[in-house]
Amino acid sequence: MSPFTAKFSRWFHIVRPKTLTAAIVPFMAASALVHSEGGEVHGMLLLWALMSAICIQIGTNLINDAADHDKGADTAERLGPLRAVQQQLATSRQLYKAGIAAFALGFIFGIPLIAHSGWGVAIILLLSIASGYAYTAGALPLAYIGLGDVFVFVFFGLVATIAGYWIQMGRVDAASILLGTQIGLLCTAMIAINNLRDIAGDAKVGKKTLAVRFGETFSRLEISALVFLPYMLGFIWLSWEHTYAALLPWIAFPFAQILFKKVWTTHPSRAYNQFLGLAALLHLSFGVLLTIGLFLK
Repeated sequence: MSPFTAKFSRWFHIVRPKTLTAAIVPFMAASALVHSEGGEVHGMLLLWALMSAICIQIGTNLINDAADHDKGADTAERLGPLRAVQQQLATSRQLYKAGIAAFALGFIFGIPLIAHSGWGVAIILLLSIASGYAYTAGALPLAYIGLGDVFVFVFFGLVATIAGYWIQMGRVDAASILLGTQIGLLCTAMIAINNLRDIAGDAKVGKKTLAVRFGETFSRLEISALVFLPYMLGFIWLSWEHTYAALLPWIAFPFAQILFKKVWTTHPSRAYNQFLGLAALLHLSFGVLLTIGLFLK
């Protein structure tokens, strides 16, 4: 393996590629909604938006790894997958630099969107970047005061989906808000599972996630709501004559059922890493099925 290939492989692992579907699904679904409403799907605008969102998520991942290490949240006792600094793949300083570079690239990719849709897009980009940094870094890190779930729901659900719809249609409507809500709830389920798994370790370092603040039972109830509510909300599509959008996502419902059962019958442990993967699969499969449903209408 050449030095370049080895370096690329190392950084590809560091950016956590399996998490990047959380940035892709909202724009994919938003474009399907645009198509279903008779709008034109702008391929280049969608590409710029995807590249921007992916870079911002990578930046968030990198800063998150660095900040959690520096704050003592990622130790040898960590139950989740080993992070970059733990594996000595990079130093926290390198991660901070790479994270800031990814944020900058995310804004650059957003410039064509600003040119097309106005300075409102610039505000969204800057807020997304600032929140991504503040998720675990800065003077008042969101994840450490119990706002991590809110951040994920707002930015990886509502903001990403509505922005993807708005830059192509020039408006926001109830359907785009519903779509963003469904996607955001399932994305938030992933962080809620992560927080329940790490409840003991987070409590030790003062990371006051919702799981730490309110306990295991609350966290299990939260996860249950996050995986089931998108299905309940899906019936609204029927009233808008989007039958396939309402029904196709139910193909992935067994994943939600399994998650519900596993979370309620398993003590927080490394087993939750498998549940996290299952939640990611639920988010992706639900999003793909909903996208297909909107295209079919």
